[in-house]
Amino acid sequence: MKLLYWMAVSLLFLSACSRPEGSAVSAKEPAPAAPAKTKEAGVVVLGPDAPELNGMKIEAVVIRQMPADEVVAPAKIEANPNRVGHALVPAPGRVIKVMAKLGDSVTLGQPLVTIESDVVAEAETAYVQAESAVRQAQLALAKADADLARETDLFEHQAVAQKEVLAAQTTSSLTKATLEQAQNAREQARRKLELLGLKTGEFQQQIVVKAPISGKVLEVTVVEGEFRNEINAPLVTISDLSHVWATSEVPESLIRHCKVGGLASLELIAYPAEIFHARVTRIADTVNSETRTIKVSAELENPGGRLRPEMFGQVHYAAGTMPMPWVPESALVRMQGKDFVFVELEQGKFLATPVELGSKHEGGFPVVSGVKNGDRVVTQGAVYLKAAL
Repeated sequence: MKLLYWMAVSLLFLSACSRPEGSAVSAKEPAPAAPAKTKEAGVVVLGPDAPELNGMKIEAVVIRQMPADEVVAPAKIEANPNRVGHALVPAPGRVIKVMAKLGDSVTLGQPLVTIESDVVAEAETAYVQAESAVRQAQLALAKADADLARETDLFEHQAVAQKEVLAAQTTSSLTKATLEQAQNAREQARRKLELLGLKTGEFQQQIVVKAPISGKVLEVTVVEGEFRNEINAPLVTISDLSHVWATSEVPESLIRHCKVGGLASLELIAYPAEIFHARVTRIADTVNSETRTIKVSAELENPGGRLRPEMFGQVHYAAGTMPMPWVPESALVRMQGKDFVFVELEQGKFLATPVELGSKHEGGFPVVSGVKNGDRVVTQGAVYLKAAL
C-alpha cells in the first residue's frame, strides 16, 4: 500500500511540474508586423535636399513642326555652280604679274593678272588708223558740202549747168557713206580695246585680267613669266561662297519625297551640335544607272564662310510637316530595350514613362505616344533617376 501511495504522489508531482502556467499568466504571442510601405512602380522620389536635383534640368514638352515624310541621305558641301567665275586671258601673251593667291578674298573688278601682248599694239594701231580715217572722212564731207552749196548757188544764178549740182550732190552722199563706214570701223576698234581692258589714246598698255565676281580664289593656274596662248583656259577660278549647295544621292525609290522648293536640314561632321537649314534648288533629270540614285541639291546661306566645299554630313529632306510633341535626345534613357523619359508628377516625384519615337530631327525626337504638350520631363540628369529605380 505504501508503494502504491508513493507512486500516486510521484505522478501528481510530475503532472504539476509539466502543466503550463495558469490563465492569469498566459504565454506571450508575437505582435502582428506593421504593413510595409508599397513602392510605386517606375516612380522615383527625391527629397528637397537631394544632390541629384542640382544636376537635373526639367523642361516642358513642346510642339514642333515635324517632317511627315522624310528622306535621310549622305551629303557634302559644294560650291554653287551658278556663283563660280573664271578669269580668262583675252589674248595670247606673257604673264608679267600675278596679284591673286589661293584663298584670297577678291571683289568684282579687282586686278588679278597683268599680261603683255602683241595684240595690244595691233589694237591701239587699229584704233588710231580708224580715228584718222574718221577725221579724213569728216574733212572730205565738209569739202563736199561746201562744193554742193557753191554749185547750188551758181545754178540758181544760172552760172553752171544742173548736172554740176547733181554731181556735187552725189559726191556729198558718197562722202557721208564713207564717214559712216569710218565711224563704224572706229567703234569696232574701240570695242576691241575695251574687251582687252585698254583705254583709247594711250600706247604700250598692258592687259589687266580682273575678277569677274566677288568671292574666294579657289584655284590659280598661272605663274609670272609664263606665256599663255590658250585663251579658253582659266587663269584664276573664283567662287562666291556666301551661298553653297548641299548635294546628295537620293535612292530612286525615295525621290518622291523630294521636290524643288522643299525644305531640308543639314547635319555636318564638322559641326555635330548644329542644324543648318536649306531649300531644294535642283533635282537631276537623270538617274545614275549604276547606283540607282538621283542627285538632289539644296542651297543654304553661308555668311561666315564656315561651310567649306567637300565637307561631309547628312541631309534630311521633308516632303511635308505636321505638329508633334518633341523632346531633346538628352531626355531619353534606355531601359529593358525601350525608350523612356522621366515625367515630373510633382516636385521631387518622377515617373519613368515609355515613349514611342519618330525619326531623329534637330537634336531630338518627335514623340508618337507617351507624353503630350506641356508635360514636364527631365531633359538633363535623367541617368540619376534611372540609377534610383
